[in-house]
Parts: sequence; structure tokens; C-alpha cells
Amino acid sequence: MRIRSVISALALVLGALFAPGFGVLSTATDAQAATKISHATATSMFRSSGITWSSSGGCSDRNNPTCTSFDQLNLDTAKGAQTLRSASGCGLNITGGTETGHAGGTYSHWNGYKLDFGKATCVNNYVKNVFTYIGVRGDGAPQWQSGAGNIYADEGNHWDVTFYNCGGC
Repeated sequence: MRIRSVISALALVLGALFAPGFGVLSTATDAQAATKISHATATSMFRSSGITWSSSGGCSDRNNPTCTSFDQLNLDTAKGAQTLRSASGCGLNITGGTETGHAGGTYSHWNGYKLDFGKATCVNNYVKNVFTYIGVRGDGAPQWQSGAGNIYADEGNHWDVTFYNCGGC
């Protein structure tokens, strides 16, 4: 009986260590746990905060790279945009969302973690004066990190923002 108790206890410990979302050896990521929202929900949230959006194709089809789609956007990403708008007082125009055509990866546009914002003096000054410069990304884009940990990359004609959280919403 004693060996059986030890084996049962060991099984419970190993199960906890390897269960998704738990334990130090887990491979679960925040990407798996994010709450996804629809395009309609996102546009309603943005509209209520005075955030605008545009697309070169004038469309919202997630599978068309010339569209700006918010389908499968993370709720925290939408809230992060709202937080940026309210904290900065700047007008924001989203030029890229979850549509195909962006770089891949766990914290990608497609997976709902990123939004692109058009460059404007107000938001440029806010990011560069309030957030911490953290160096250049692998592609050479200079980056700033908010106090909440979100990353703002200056890609020349727009800001590529990775929202790991809602930025203190």
C-alpha cells in the first residue's frame, strides 16, 4: 500500500506540473487563454472611445491583407487601445488589425495581440516621452515599452503595438 500511495502522490504532482496553464514546466501561453472578440464588438468599443480605423481596401475581411479586420482580436488588445486613447488624450487611427499579411508568431496581429496606429505628432510625442526606449527590434524598428509592458515599435509610417495586457484599464 505504501508504494501505491507514493505513486499516486507522484502522479498528482507530475499532473500539476505538466497540466496546461499550471506548473513550472507548462507550455501553455497567454496566447491560448486570451478572450477573443468579434469585429463588431471591437468597432463598438473603439467608436465609444473616439478611436477611428481605416483600411487601404476599405474593407474588414480578415483574409484580405488590404482590409483592416478586428475579428479574433484579444479583448485586452481592444482595451489597451482604449487605455492609450484615454491616457494620451491623442486621436488614434487604427490602420492594421488581425487581417492576414502581417508577420507571424505567438504575439502577432493574426493572434489578436497587435494593432497598427497611424503616426501623428500627439501619439509620437506621448510614446517617446512617457514610455521607456528599449532599443531596436530585429528588423531595425526602434521600440518603447509602456509601464504595463506593452511594446510600441516605430515602423516608419505607423506604430506597431503589441498589447500583452490592457495597459492598466
